[in-house]
Amino acid sequence: MSGQLPPGTLPRLLDFGRWFARGPFSWAFRVRASGRSNLPADGPVVLVANHSSMVDGPILFGVLPRPVVFLIKQEMFRGLAGWGLRRIGQLPVRRGVPDRAPLLAAQQVLRGGGVVGVFPEGTRGAGDVAQAQQGAAWLARTTGAVVVPVACRGTLRPPGSGRRFRPVVDVLVGEPFEPPADKGRQGLEKATEQVRDRLATLVAELDSKRSVSGEAG
Repeated sequence: MSGQLPPGTLPRLLDFGRWFARGPFSWAFRVRASGRSNLPADGPVVLVANHSSMVDGPILFGVLPRPVVFLIKQEMFRGLAGWGLRRIGQLPVRRGVPDRAPLLAAQQVLRGGGVVGVFPEGTRGAGDVAQAQQGAAWLARTTGAVVVPVACRGTLRPPGSGRRFRPVVDVLVGEPFEPPADKGRQGLEKATEQVRDRLATLVAELDSKRSVSGEAG
């Protein structure tokens, strides 16, 4: 596993972190996950997910069947929390400034056959996929990784609602796909748009299922 993780990762701490995320941490929610078999059992994967709240990352970290190296905003890497995030293999990203270092580190993880997780919306909001950044498509195109979209709903408290007791959180893993291999900037833009479309479609599908079951948000 060492070749699939950033330098400095402690595999035993990573395993503990994944256990904690799907056990004690997730007890506060009723997590329903489907489509996990769509995540390839081996080989490089760029995982793209919508982002509704800070809870999304830990839930996906625990519920997915393979360890995921997520690109996380730099502000989270402070003090003891920052030390822990690095030791479980997560990578800090500076927002709003050119920063190739985390992308190059993620590239090495993928070339080692690992899984890199990206929240392509860039910022946390309502979790709707309005515009995907190019990082996920670039990583997939430069490493030969497949892209797997993942939708997560239920972590964001609806506006005006009170504290919820163990709300239902749904995770839906979509089918893997290979972005178009067209070269140049136009090729990257085309691949980025495909990533956006696949993720947006999956989120809409999950929203529809939750609406039928009486869940919202």
